[in-house]
Amino acid sequence: MSDDTPKLRMAEPDSPEQIARRLERDQVTANREREFGLEQSLAGFRVGSVKALNTVPLTRGIEDQVVYATPAKLAEMLRRDELDAALVSIVEPLFNDRYDILDGIAVASLGEVKSVFLAHRKPLEETREIFCDTASLTSVTLLKVLLAERGLKPEFRPLENYAAAKEKDFVLLIGDAALDFALAPHEREIFDLGAAWYELTKLPFVFAVWALRRGIENKELRRQLLEAKDFGLDTLDHIIHERTEYTEDFRKDYLGWHIHYHLGGDEKRGIEKFIKLLRKHGFGPVFEPKFVN
Repeated sequence: MSDDTPKLRMAEPDSPEQIARRLERDQVTANREREFGLEQSLAGFRVGSVKALNTVPLTRGIEDQVVYATPAKLAEMLRRDELDAALVSIVEPLFNDRYDILDGIAVASLGEVKSVFLAHRKPLEETREIFCDTASLTSVTLLKVLLAERGLKPEFRPLENYAAAKEKDFVLLIGDAALDFALAPHEREIFDLGAAWYELTKLPFVFAVWALRRGIENKELRRQLLEAKDFGLDTLDHIIHERTEYTEDFRKDYLGWHIHYHLGGDEKRGIEKFIKLLRKHGFGPVFEPKFVN
């Protein structure tokens, strides 16, 4: 007897390439949903940040809702209650007891930071005056501490403009302007403040944090800022690939190694050490930081 019963045919298994493409499509869809969820998520809140390469992962999905300004300008806006939160220099909440610090998020480095340094022609021991970006806050204070630990207390003067940086024997540069300077041809020694801090303390240095204005209900704001950071770090490879500053290899090295974005026990110990040295050298008054989740 012949068996005329139809036989079931098993589907051909997906190839590794097909599986990879499907997973990639699923990930793209999930990222779009997360990005959509962050749109208008800051409604009712005024939030500020620095427009620099190293802050991009912390504002992923909320970029269009953020006010951008220099660190010094953001600090002024916070003090005038024109912002409810800002990604500001760590010295702002340390020198002004009117903010909470959002726990878990920072712009920090463990060693060489690349974008905060003193460019100098002469030995550090010969410094009498240092020209600095007037937009800077933390970097000036950190450099004062590092030099004071070496017994040096030079005068700090405002840098007229970045074009003038090439004429100065000692110039403190920060952010993308510092990267522009370092990656261009120059004949300076670079005193990297992140590396110098690590050499002194063996701890991370926290350059910036989310400072939250007290006196307002901001639980939802805190949640959205944490979600933006998580989204940014989960899609860091995408950010590195899509940004156009410098080269992709440099972005990968800078954002994936020199800068990190968590604020944990080691970072808080770094802040505590910074506070001790600020007080030791008479920079203050300095207030204890208050962290909120």
